[in-house]
Amino acid sequence: MLNGSPAASSIPKSTQDLIFAAAKKFNYRPNFLARSLRVRRTFAVGVLMPELSEGYSSLVLAGIEEFLSGVGYMYLATSHHHKQEQIVENTSLLLERGVEGIIAVDTPLSLVPGWLQTISVSGHERIPGATSVVLNHDAAANLALRHLTDLGHREIAVIKGQSFSSDSEVRFQAILSAAAKLGLSIPADRVAQLEGDSPSPATGYDAARKLLECGTPFTALFSFNDISAMGAMRAFQDAGLRVPLDVSVVGFDDVLGAAYHTPSLTTIRQPLRKMGMIAAEMLLKRLGADAEEWPDFIEVEPDLLVRESTGPAPVAKAQR
Repeated sequence: MLNGSPAASSIPKSTQDLIFAAAKKFNYRPNFLARSLRVRRTFAVGVLMPELSEGYSSLVLAGIEEFLSGVGYMYLATSHHHKQEQIVENTSLLLERGVEGIIAVDTPLSLVPGWLQTISVSGHERIPGATSVVLNHDAAANLALRHLTDLGHREIAVIKGQSFSSDSEVRFQAILSAAAKLGLSIPADRVAQLEGDSPSPATGYDAARKLLECGTPFTALFSFNDISAMGAMRAFQDAGLRVPLDVSVVGFDDVLGAAYHTPSLTTIRQPLRKMGMIAAEMLLKRLGADAEEWPDFIEVEPDLLVRESTGPAPVAKAQR
């Protein structure tokens, strides 16, 4: 009765009241392990992610947690820092602990067993039997670049993501495509790439310094994510440039600190929390039903949030 069994409805109300009163008095809680053994379910899913720091990963995880907690599931999360051997090891550890399925966040699905029910967030591989929740990067690139061109910017620099990130190349190609449609040129000397696996703004700072040292003028920067955009703004300020009077900056993701940075960051909002919720919901659907076909991809749409870090293109261009 205490575990919500349908058979409990046959127990007289007076008896139910006595049982609940006794349970409350002695602080009784159902034995979850016994229930798991009986139904052969653990009601737990594993989450593979690069790192558990503030920003992208934490927002996706918040969405996963929100959905799972509402349906009686829990999650076990591990971080692998983009090391392939760690991904394999963490997957094994999660399976040993009885997870029913895996949500892989910015993690190569090719390293996850194909027989395991798996949902990917920001995974662009087409893997048989898996579903990926992805952003519409073409729409995102168009929103950012059109905003900058509407402000008069024609010379735009780009900071790419690290080579190991699932979104890096897809996002960069979307930027190049959107730029071509707008009549913009983004030459190689106005492109820098994030290096290292640190989630710190320092990676954006270093990439922005390289752009400035190259000497090719630009009036705006579109950065891979908000964290790197914040680092880039500090690099510009250290070089004597004012944001946005001398150079405008657009980020990506809309992490919690983006609106409170000085200046507040114009960014492409990637609905990360929503993507986590969609991934968790899809995984539980796949665990609870057999179907001949599941979607390979579920695409979500971005939004542009205009804040203080973008403004009209200056007459004098950003220089070294």
